[in-house]
Amino acid sequence: PVIPGSCYKVHDGTRPQPRVVTPGTESSPGAAGVPPSDAVVLFDGSCLCGWVSAGDGSAAGWKLKDGYMEAAPGSGNIASTEKFGSCQLHVEWASPMLVKGDGQGRGNSGVFLMGLYEIQVLDCYDNPTYADGTTGGIYGQYPPLVNACRKPGEWQSYDIIWVAPLFAGDKLVSPARVTVLLNGVLLHHDKEVQGPTQHRILAGYGPHDAKLPLVLQDHGDPVRFRNIWYRPLTDYDQG
Repeated sequence: PVIPGSCYKVHDGTRPQPRVVTPGTESSPGAAGVPPSDAVVLFDGSCLCGWVSAGDGSAAGWKLKDGYMEAAPGSGNIASTEKFGSCQLHVEWASPMLVKGDGQGRGNSGVFLMGLYEIQVLDCYDNPTYADGTTGGIYGQYPPLVNACRKPGEWQSYDIIWVAPLFAGDKLVSPARVTVLLNGVLLHHDKEVQGPTQHRILAGYGPHDAKLPLVLQDHGDPVRFRNIWYRPLTDYDQG
């Protein structure tokens, strides 16, 4: 029989084979892992050449050190020169080892998918704050299912499955959806995003490009990032 929604029969020998991808390796505290063979690397620790100021497109003002980049307080957000939509995204980050402040004032940054939809970066190890602004929260919308933070200064990893919103002209056809894991622990599963994230403002969609950059936030704390890559999501039978 033909599989519903497909032109192929069950166990059809003519159905295209999946692409072969060489898996990457896990990171360690002292070294970033190797991305999968088909990943598009956004930052490998060697230079800031793939990043610009999110404000005016000038050279990124963050610091480059020992295989990672660090937010330079006051320098502003940075954006990837690469633009993309639906993807598998991997980002590693570390809050400052020296603890200063509390709540939102401690190790604050953010990963903005398509520059608009924030997954919160914050040092929430023994540091409570408002629930929808905790580490891994879809900022201002959904708290994470759990707090899986490591200690300040330790490397942490986000693995994110992002399904970009779809528009037909000015009309929203389907909202964005996101799955987020922190340090291998599920925080959000296929969660429907309400729109671009805001501070103390309800979200709402407006049309935007199908591909946009990744933005990392300068929130005044020297948060570090390393080993950033993505894999575009494709449909089945298309590779």
